[in-house]
Amino acid sequence: MTQSFTGRAAVTGIGMTDLSRRSGRTELELAVSACQGALTDAGLTAADVDAVLCYHLSDSAGVNQVAATLGVPSAVWTNELYGGGTQSASVLGDAAMLIDAGIAEHVLVFRALNGRSGVRMGQARLALDQQFTLPYGMAGPVHLFALAAQRWMHDTGATEKDLAAVVRQSRELARTNPRALRRDGLDEAGYFASPPVATPLRRVDCCQETDGGAALVISATATADVLRPGSPRIHTVVRGGGPGATTMNAASDVSRLFSAYLADPLYRTAGMKPSDVDLALLYDAYSPIVLQQLEDFGFAERGSAGSYVRSGDTLPSAGLPLNPHGGLLSEGYVHGLNNVVEAVRQLRGEGTNQVRSAEVALCTGFGGSYGSAAVLVAG
Repeated sequence: MTQSFTGRAAVTGIGMTDLSRRSGRTELELAVSACQGALTDAGLTAADVDAVLCYHLSDSAGVNQVAATLGVPSAVWTNELYGGGTQSASVLGDAAMLIDAGIAEHVLVFRALNGRSGVRMGQARLALDQQFTLPYGMAGPVHLFALAAQRWMHDTGATEKDLAAVVRQSRELARTNPRALRRDGLDEAGYFASPPVATPLRRVDCCQETDGGAALVISATATADVLRPGSPRIHTVVRGGGPGATTMNAASDVSRLFSAYLADPLYRTAGMKPSDVDLALLYDAYSPIVLQQLEDFGFAERGSAGSYVRSGDTLPSAGLPLNPHGGLLSEGYVHGLNNVVEAVRQLRGEGTNQVRSAEVALCTGFGGSYGSAAVLVAG
C-alpha cells in the first residue's frame, strides 16, 4: 500500500550554514542563508518557489518573514509546524503532499535556530503539563529520556558500554566531516570520564547544542528529472505514536519510543523490509534512542543492539551504515534536518564517509513516544 505521493516528489536542493556554538547571526539570517544555499543547489531562485514550510519551538524566524526576505512571491502556500525533532522526517511528507495535490511544484523547507547562544532546550519555557513533572526533577527533555533509557536498559540488559559504542562510533565518523562540531575521537575511558547529566546519560550521550540552519528544496519529480537528474525521491513518510504521545510522562510504557509504533506501518506502506534499507539516518538526540530504534526497526534483536554496533555492522562499509556523518551527537543539532540533508548527500553519492551503492535511506524524527519516519530512494 503506497501513498499517493510516492515517487512524485524529489529533493533537488540542500543547504546548510556553518554549525557553531555562537553564530553571531539572527535566526532570520541563518534561515535565509540555508535557504539560499538550497535554492542555488537546485538551480532555482526565490521566484520559483510555490510553498515554504518550517518547523520550530518558538525559537526561529517566522516562515513569512523568511519568505519575504528571500523574495518569494507573496501569494504562495506557507506554513509553520510547531515541533522539534518529530517534524524532521514528516515535513518531507507535508511537502510531498503539496506537490501531489498540485498546489506546488517547488517547496522550500527550513529549520534554523540559535540552539546554543540563544534559546537552549533545557532552558525553554515550561509547558503546562510540566507542573506535574518538575517537582520530581524533570527539568527538561534529557531527564524524560534518561528515565526512558533507564527502564529500557533494565528490561533488556543493555549496559553503559552499549551507550559508549554509539557515541564512540559517532565521534570516529565525525573526524572526516568538516561540518562537525566534534571531530575529536573518544575512547572508552574518555566516555566514562564524561560527567553524568541524568542517569544513565553522560554529557557525551547528549546531542550538540547548536547554532545553525538547514534547508531543502523539494520538487515535482518530473521537473526534478530535468532540473537535477538523480535527485532522491520521497518514497514513504509516516507519523504518529502511542499512548502518552507528546506527553511522555503520561505514556503507559515510558520506555516504548515512537519507533515501536511506526516501524510496522512504515514497512507495510513502503512495501519494504529491514533488509531493503541501505542506510539509516536515525535521530540521535541521545545515545540510547539509537539502540532502541535499531531494535524497533528490525535491524537488531531486542537486547542485542549494543553488540550489533560494537561488531562494526553499522559502519559505512558494513551492512547497515548508521549516521555516517556523525549525526546529531557529533555533527550538530538542527533538530534532525541536518540528518535528512546527509541522507540526500549519500543518495547522490556525495556524502561524508560515502556509503557504496546506497539506494534506500531511512530517516527518523523523534519526540518520545511520538515521531516520524521517512524512506528516501535514489533517483
